[in-house]
Amino acid sequence: INNFMGIYFYYFCVYLLLAILGREASSFQPTRPLFSLSSTAIAALSPRQLQFWEDVDEGIDDVAKYYETEDMVRVRDFCSRAKGELPLPEPLGEGHLPSEEHVDGLTARAFWDVAEDPDKFPWARKLEEHSKVIIEEFEEVLVGQRQASGDGIFAGDSAWQSKVMGGGWSAVRLQRLGVWNVENCRMFPRTYNLLRELDIPFAVRGVCFARQAPGSGVAPHSDGRNFILTSHLGLRVPEGCWIKSGNEERTWEEGKLTTLDTSFEHSTGNPTDGERHVLIIDFWHPDLTEAERAGLEFVYDLRNKFESGRVPFRQPRGNKRKNGDEEEKGLAGLWMTLTGSK
Repeated sequence: INNFMGIYFYYFCVYLLLAILGREASSFQPTRPLFSLSSTAIAALSPRQLQFWEDVDEGIDDVAKYYETEDMVRVRDFCSRAKGELPLPEPLGEGHLPSEEHVDGLTARAFWDVAEDPDKFPWARKLEEHSKVIIEEFEEVLVGQRQASGDGIFAGDSAWQSKVMGGGWSAVRLQRLGVWNVENCRMFPRTYNLLRELDIPFAVRGVCFARQAPGSGVAPHSDGRNFILTSHLGLRVPEGCWIKSGNEERTWEEGKLTTLDTSFEHSTGNPTDGERHVLIIDFWHPDLTEAERAGLEFVYDLRNKFESGRVPFRQPRGNKRKNGDEEEKGLAGLWMTLTGSK
């Protein structure tokens, strides 16, 4: 009995210690972020997170080999910062709120006039020139769907997105996390074909039609990611609608692109009695190299696979026990293993 009580007390202490650290050493919970959200030491990451970052390191090595480059420092620093090994970046302007998901050395600008810079954004002016194709198709589908169902194409937007963007914002997604929504793209074949023909460097977040209901707005927020820019193509814009990024306020124009860096605090408003509609396109920051884009795309694709449970768990190679040392050292030994203490 005494032996049993001793074992029970040992594992109770282990459980208590893990609870204090906020990391569970064996189970994978999809809701737990794989990116560290604070300056947590790498030793405090869970085995599942350690497995993720080991796979990331190997993947970045493979990307560097494929592109025959050694210049992946910014992507490796991005990973180090996401793990909590580097401090959070400093803001680069008024209203700039960068996060741990940050790439160093990129131009920081609240708004970008992409159609005026064909060298960096060769697709932007062409998109504006052919915007009528998208606007006409969108209006056709919108009217047809509302006549058929009464709610229209925006009825099925997710509840969690409404919590982030407010109840007046909803979307129809054409692409998310690099995957095209086949069903939705079939509703908009001309838009889909045009977007693909323009060779836009789509980033990991996606493409969607977005609706802002009358008398609503999106509260100030920032996603902190400076390596993705976001363009809004105006489709239907009642006079009086506005968008603010950093300390600058603009509006949308139908058939024109309004582009912002969402690592700046931004917000929108529709004080009118009509709906505002835009096409949102996320794309890579032009200062990134092709290899860096591929590296970041790999990281987020792998993250999505981990969080959806599509990658089987394995013990991290750098976290394997050696001859039962942890058990032999008792609770103090386990503490040193998890915290990196000596």
